[in-house]
Amino acid sequence: MGLLTHTELRARFAARLSALYGTEVPAYTTLVEVSQEVNERVLAREGSDAERLGSIERVTAERHGAIRVGSPAELAQVGRVFGALGMSPCGFYDLRDVQPAPVPVVSTAFRPLERDELAANPFRVFTSVLVPEDRRFFDADLEQRLRAFVDARRLFPDELLSLADRAVAEGGLEERDAETFLALATGAFALSPEPVDRGWYDELARVSGVAADIGGVTSTHVNHLTPRVLDIDDLYASMEARGVAMIDRIQGPPRWEGPDVLLRQTSFRALDEPRRFRLADGAVVEGDLRVRFGEVEARGIALTPQGRELYDRMLAEVDARAAEGGDRDEVARAVWAEHLPATEEELCLQGLGFFTFRLVGDATAGTDLAELVRSGAVVPEPIVYEDFLPRSAAGIFASNLTSGGTHDATEGGAPRDLDWMSDVLGTRVAVPEEVYAAESAASWVEVQRRLAS
Repeated sequence: MGLLTHTELRARFAARLSALYGTEVPAYTTLVEVSQEVNERVLAREGSDAERLGSIERVTAERHGAIRVGSPAELAQVGRVFGALGMSPCGFYDLRDVQPAPVPVVSTAFRPLERDELAANPFRVFTSVLVPEDRRFFDADLEQRLRAFVDARRLFPDELLSLADRAVAEGGLEERDAETFLALATGAFALSPEPVDRGWYDELARVSGVAADIGGVTSTHVNHLTPRVLDIDDLYASMEARGVAMIDRIQGPPRWEGPDVLLRQTSFRALDEPRRFRLADGAVVEGDLRVRFGEVEARGIALTPQGRELYDRMLAEVDARAAEGGDRDEVARAVWAEHLPATEEELCLQGLGFFTFRLVGDATAGTDLAELVRSGAVVPEPIVYEDFLPRSAAGIFASNLTSGGTHDATEGGAPRDLDWMSDVLGTRVAVPEEVYAAESAASWVEVQRRLAS
């Protein structure tokens, strides 16, 4: 049948992982059903405008997963597996200082970088790695025991990693090898039936529920699998109408009258899942854990560095005003209306958002962008934000944890940055804003070429 490309492998893997997660967390199936119903309502209400930030086919198929690993070696292996799917590391996120609840991990997202690959299948996986060396969370003794525990386990079988490397080298896999790869890859992220050491898990949970979920078990698993929705407020209300408990609020920018930017996220609350536990005397008993939840997202326009600076200032202003007693959602809408342009065109012309450009009318070479846009000769088309927001991620983590854990801000942290993660993965971690800027610049160059021809 020929070689299955990275794109085909990614699409098959995303479908298999979705099916797996649906069997493990049945409420996820409800979330997907409601997301599709909401998207159909928006499409019926708004027509083609509903597809301004992506076709309905893409939005319906879109998923992002989340996994957690315990060491640089495990992170490097994850990179090899996702590399076989045409997914590259993009973005560095440090959740150790993020409020409302610092989490002892740093993260990246593996995703396609090219626009055509995103259009074909936009699957992405937010991947976090534990930082046991960080003294704000772990003392020297716990660090040593945690690292020994992680180093003693094996998350990904050798055959999986070998096939992943071959897929990268050869651009894909033949059908038989592809089937083996997909089965092993999906199995690597399935919830393990192996009993959990109760004492060890609880010791880590006193530091952080996320630390326990990563380093308290001998395997990894999907923490959430996130569909994309066109109206997250409708989704939130619709899930509650079905009797599904949601977290307290939608994370990220507010709903307002102007253009959607960056990313809005929410989730249903983590559910009790039956797990087996091994006690200190060796007895195995039934119990439950509450660590996995159902996240959903609505994506907006990618912001330039200048736009992100404005976004951060607006968040700080919202925090300050809300602390004085105002309703947070109302405060946020007011701040957005005061500071953010009310149209996509102005967002573009003020250099706050990333756009590509389409030549639709007559113009002469040398006319600047603003004149071309205002005259209608060039139409700016928004670039969708494909990445993540640390504060929103931490907010959802915090909303789904039974305990905030412990954190001593007076202790020193362990240095981690994009260069560190690039070294671990053996490839440069892309900077999201640079990816968007390159796409925008290439589009503008093409407009100029056509004007000059």
